[in-house]
Amino acid sequence: MSRVYNFSAGPAVLPEEVLREAADEMLDYRGTGMSVMEMSHRSKAYETIIKEAEADIRELMNIPDNYKVLFLQGGASQQFAMIPMNLMKNRKAAYIVTGQWAKKAFQEAKLYGEAVEVASSADKTFSYIPDCSDLDIPEDADYVYICENNTIYGTKFWKLPNTKGHTLVADVSSCFLSEPVDVTKYGVIYGGVQKNIGPAGVVIVIIREDLITEDVLPGTPTMLRYKIHADNGSLYNTPPAYGIYICGKVFKWIKKMGGLQAMKERNEKKAKILYDFLDESRLFRGTVRREDRSLMNVPFVTGSEELDAKFVKEAKEAGFENLKGHRTVGGMRASIYNAMPIEGVEKLVEFMKKFEAENA
Repeated sequence: MSRVYNFSAGPAVLPEEVLREAADEMLDYRGTGMSVMEMSHRSKAYETIIKEAEADIRELMNIPDNYKVLFLQGGASQQFAMIPMNLMKNRKAAYIVTGQWAKKAFQEAKLYGEAVEVASSADKTFSYIPDCSDLDIPEDADYVYICENNTIYGTKFWKLPNTKGHTLVADVSSCFLSEPVDVTKYGVIYGGVQKNIGPAGVVIVIIREDLITEDVLPGTPTMLRYKIHADNGSLYNTPPAYGIYICGKVFKWIKKMGGLQAMKERNEKKAKILYDFLDESRLFRGTVRREDRSLMNVPFVTGSEELDAKFVKEAKEAGFENLKGHRTVGGMRASIYNAMPIEGVEKLVEFMKKFEAENA
């Protein structure tokens, strides 16, 4: 069976050479006589795996020494609670709501204090990023929260909000390691890895050290305290060991590909192929305001639900998987993360042209 072109929003496509390498090491990891899946997280071999993974992501993202890198569980959604529990000292935070995940984080924060919605793009089904240059941010807000790339709606913050001196917290799940990033602009930058970096089950949190304190909200469980994980090098309890091992391989793959600048150029090239076609197509159209388009997630529609369904069905038969849009928006969505090869996008556009000729 040949591999399909997998346009899933997550869990998503992984680099084929990473999968092959993991397959080769499945039964015997580098002479240990066992799989990483079976290995004690306290062993020398595993200690090397997690330390190398951290060193590689630090190098890729140029992470300053005063930031901790934590490999945690619970996915990005657990961070919706962990962030206010650890950071809401004044019990107040500002949220910019640009999609479903930002909205969920905003609702969760309300359980712990006063969450203030300072901007939203809900009025146009989250198809754009609001102007965040002069927001009415409460003076005593502990942080300003964004979801930087909106997986469902295909929008991206190309300019970070003016937080007026407040700490910026960003969920970067679906644009993680897709381009160079200035970590110093954030207090916390985090993401679930199952879109661009590894298998589901790991969330990576990069957090400035001054934000890691004993002073958390009363009732915060031990497992949800950043300090516990930071003090124990992400090994307070058994971590998602195999997932971290795969992430480590992906970091090495990105380095081999030329790092984040090379990734950005590659991603821009892929996205341009698809967006250029959508802009000239007579049948398909993109749903996002041009200047806010994501390089990672590209939603599009035909304008007819019947045709959309027909397209998804025929695309699947032609070897293009997971093109159905999120249930909240319908239509189609192509997620073209780092590991999606350029020919995957070229072949998709070829197929779309053929479908248009037959159905327009």
